[in-house]
Amino acid sequence: MMADGAQFGGSCEGDDCEIRDGGGYVPKPGDAPLPANVDLKRIENAVREILAAVGEDPQREGLLETPARVARMYAEMFRGLHEDPRIHLQKVFTEKYDEVVLVKDISFNSMCEHHLLPFLGKAHIGYIPGGKVLGLSKLARVVEVVSKRPQVQERMTETIADLMVEELNPKGVAVVVEASHSCMTMRGIRKPGSLCVTSAMRGIFRSHLSSRSEIMTLIYGK
Repeated sequence: MMADGAQFGGSCEGDDCEIRDGGGYVPKPGDAPLPANVDLKRIENAVREILAAVGEDPQREGLLETPARVARMYAEMFRGLHEDPRIHLQKVFTEKYDEVVLVKDISFNSMCEHHLLPFLGKAHIGYIPGGKVLGLSKLARVVEVVSKRPQVQERMTETIADLMVEELNPKGVAVVVEASHSCMTMRGIRKPGSLCVTSAMRGIFRSHLSSRSEIMTLIYGK
């Protein structure tokens, strides 16, 4: 059974949306739908418990609508759990082109599964076609879906590379992800400016050093 409010879509900031008496949001026209199988009420109850546990008053005026906002934020941030990125790799075109195709600086934000804090950055995806090429925007769509999950950066990087291999059967795939992690910059060791870089090489980019060097030069220009 769908949780109360789960049928409503869209996002909300501050007073840009209407609140029902029961706490659910009434979406504004044009708002994108959120996953219907996310239990918003359960998240709201958990947020109230967290606020109380840290010594806050969940009934304070400024916090009354916070649980509902946070619930919708999590539904949005984790919507990739309910989407299949493979759908963006189905439309391909037959081409004889057999050199590097590279899309750089695809921005993303994801959520570290260890502390549920965001990590933000950019992804670079390159491949050498094996007779099939993909619309360039589809690479950005794959990153968008895969990033909207609780995960570690290493797994996100490998997931994107493996999807490319499985769906396109290219001669090689290279995925490089750079991100700043809130769990390092705002808590714990507190080192703002630190950057985590991960890579996943498949096919010719893994087996041939010269090909790997070429793609890294194209990404970083050195």
